[in-house]
Amino acid sequence: MTTTPDPRPTGDAADDPPPPDSVPVLADVPAQPVRRFWAVRRIPAAVLAAVVLGGAGLLLYDVASVRAERSAMAWRRELADALASRPLDRASVLTGAALAVALGVWLLILAATPGLRAVLPMRRDHADVRAGLDREAAALALRDRVMEVSGVRSVRVRVGRAKVAVRAVSHFRPLDEVRADVETVLATGVDELGLAHPPALSVRVSRPPRKG
Repeated sequence: MTTTPDPRPTGDAADDPPPPDSVPVLADVPAQPVRRFWAVRRIPAAVLAAVVLGGAGLLLYDVASVRAERSAMAWRRELADALASRPLDRASVLTGAALAVALGVWLLILAATPGLRAVLPMRRDHADVRAGLDREAAALALRDRVMEVSGVRSVRVRVGRAKVAVRAVSHFRPLDEVRADVETVLATGVDELGLAHPPALSVRVSRPPRKG
C-alpha cells in the first residue's frame, strides 16, 4: 500500500500570500475619447425653420393659385421682371448676394462647430458619464488657489480653451519666488480640475503701482 503526499501546504505555508506575479489584476482601462459639448442652437434653428416654412408655403400657395388659372402675386411678378431685366453688376444685386453668402457661411459655421465655448470637457473615466466645467467656475477655483500664495495681493484669472492667463500683483517677497509658487499652485489646481485637455499656463507677477 502506497500513500500519496497531500499537495496542499500545511502550517505556516498555508497562510502565506501568493506571490505578486500570481495575483490577478485588472487591465488598464483605455481612456475614453473626450470631445467638446455641442450646442443645441434652438434659436437659430427655429428662425431658419420659420423663414423656410413661410417662404415655401407662400411660394406653394402662389404656384397653386396660378395652376387654378388665377394671376400670380404681384411680388412674384415684380421679382421675375427684376431678375430678367436688372443687370447683375448693380450695387443692390451685389449687396443682396453678399448678404446671402454671409448668411449661408454663418449657418454652415453653426452646423459644423460644437459651440458651448464656456464649457470645458472633463476627463471621462466612465463610458456612460460625461462632465463639463464652466470656465468662470474654473477661473474662480484657480483664483482662490493663487490668493493663498504668500505675497499675492490681488489676481486676475482668465481661463480659455487652451491657456490659463494669470495676472497677479505681489506687494512683498521677490517676484521670482512668488511666480514659482503661483505656477506650482496653478499646476496642482489645473490637475485637480480634471480637465480632458489641460490648458497651458501663462503667469505674470508684478508690483502694485506706486501712488503719487
